[in-house]
Amino acid sequence: MISKAIVGGGCFWCIEAVLQRLKGVSKVESGYTAGKIENPTYKQVCEGTTGHAEVVRVTYDSKILPYHDLLYVFMSLHDPTTLNRQGNDSGTQYRSIIMYETEEELREAKNVIEEIQKLYTDKIVTELVPLKHFYPAEEYHQNYYNENSGQGYCRAIIKPKIEKLQNLYSKYLEK
Repeated sequence: MISKAIVGGGCFWCIEAVLQRLKGVSKVESGYTAGKIENPTYKQVCEGTTGHAEVVRVTYDSKILPYHDLLYVFMSLHDPTTLNRQGNDSGTQYRSIIMYETEEELREAKNVIEEIQKLYTDKIVTELVPLKHFYPAEEYHQNYYNENSGQGYCRAIIKPKIEKLQNLYSKYLEK
């Protein structure tokens, strides 16, 4: 069954690169959500005044990759205990966030947070927010790691996340 999920945890390039590698994922699109203006630009979001978070919209087959497993991988590959920050990226646009459309998705997200909390000593601060709008990011943000893997940020920040994914979750990876 084809499903969609929207999550954010720091720079959308990182989350996009990791989730693209999961079995059952057919598309990952970087974008913005949970803010107060329509059709924000990257520049506006980076100013930190729109309220938007950098997120990805994942299209996946939930028979191959259940929503629970998708969220579990997502939650364990960024730091959901840091408020408005991932590594050197800081600001509300980098907050940890899960958007939900149904009560079932909200329940499952809460269950995953409860499970994953056991891995952290600090409290998880991931926001659970009802989805109102998703705005795709500019084209140059799409498929960023795959098209720019030699770039410094990609080598230093994104590649280690992919390696962590490969080490922890090989059963979920495309062969």
